[in-house]
Amino acid sequence: MDGSNAGQTPRQTDPSAAATSPAGEAPGLQPVARAQPRPAAPVGEPVTSGRRKPAFRWILAGAKGLATLAIALVAIVMALVTWSTYVTAPWTRDGTMRVQVASVAPQVSGQITELRVGDNQYVHKGDVLYVIDPFDFQVALRTGQALQQESAANLQVKQAESERRQRLTSLATTPEEQQSFAGSAVGAKAAFDAAQQQVAQAEINLHRTQVLSPVNGYVTNLLMRVGDYAHQGEANISVIDTDSYWIDGYFEETKMARVCVGDRVEAKLMGYAEPILGHVATVTRGIGVSNAAAGAQGLPNVDPVYTWVRLAQRVPVRIAIDSVPPGIPLVSGMTATVAVEDPAGSDGGSWLGRTVAEVETRLSDVLNGPSARPGCIPAVAAGRATTEFLPVDTEEPPPSPEQINPGLTPGLKASPTNIDGHQAP
Repeated sequence: MDGSNAGQTPRQTDPSAAATSPAGEAPGLQPVARAQPRPAAPVGEPVTSGRRKPAFRWILAGAKGLATLAIALVAIVMALVTWSTYVTAPWTRDGTMRVQVASVAPQVSGQITELRVGDNQYVHKGDVLYVIDPFDFQVALRTGQALQQESAANLQVKQAESERRQRLTSLATTPEEQQSFAGSAVGAKAAFDAAQQQVAQAEINLHRTQVLSPVNGYVTNLLMRVGDYAHQGEANISVIDTDSYWIDGYFEETKMARVCVGDRVEAKLMGYAEPILGHVATVTRGIGVSNAAAGAQGLPNVDPVYTWVRLAQRVPVRIAIDSVPPGIPLVSGMTATVAVEDPAGSDGGSWLGRTVAEVETRLSDVLNGPSARPGCIPAVAAGRATTEFLPVDTEEPPPSPEQINPGLTPGLKASPTNIDGHQAP
């Protein structure tokens, strides 16, 4: 053994590697790479053949493409339906609760001596709201009654004298005297009629010292107090008419094709989930136009500025209230979201059918534009509004002079007597 290799461990060689080494290479100098064994397929997993893999990939790619196309179509339909809902669907958030308010003013002037209501108190039609000091009116009534009695007595005497003169012969009277007494009787009759009218006015004024409520409703914003002076014709108390509530929906003109008189309406007040049900009563036939204002020399004043983006006008639509859910107070001025229901979609049927019909309607509005139903808004109103009457004071039948002064002229029909007590012929 060579000395240079002393102390070194002899290199081990693989006999199989030496057998398979290429020629000219010393065995054991370079390892030979061996083929790695293919991993076995997991247990239970089917082995896919090489010919089936391309078909499976084509099917998967086609399914992905169809799913993408379906999602795109659904997105497009949803976008169109949403656009139609916001542009042409008959609904609006611009709704307002409205009511009639009776502004009560006294018909006579005087100091308020009694206040019988409080703020926000409910009153019935005909209830006394407050009382004006009646003393002056009682005095006027008694004075008028006294004058009426005096004029009645004068009328009775004048009529008796005139009738007696009319029955006398020409030997006892003259035509001029008969005419004079007849004229006096007519004048007395006129004075009596005037006195009767004064009494009637005094009675009505005394009755008007009690100011009554003209409607059923709530007293609102009550500021008067006992001792205030009420002036004739000046309103000093307001009563909300609870029988006159309605809703004004301000619909954009792009949505008016779907608004028809008589259609069912759902209105939701802000802060309440349950809707108020009603129907379209009337549609306003005119709104203000700024370009219609007259300018110099009476010519139309047209605004020269015209923007590219046109804002749709809003048309007031009056909605009559049919039913109110319990627990929802009606307050004038509250805002509401108003939606007009399509009669074709509220005729029943399955939920799916109504949904499909609604989508078809929305798509038709987008593609073809909204189409109005014939006879939707009648040109002439079918009926008139119910006439309302306010109870007023009526004059009682005035008494006759004989009822006022009974027995003042006894024997009016009897013939005059002579000096000896015998009746004249």
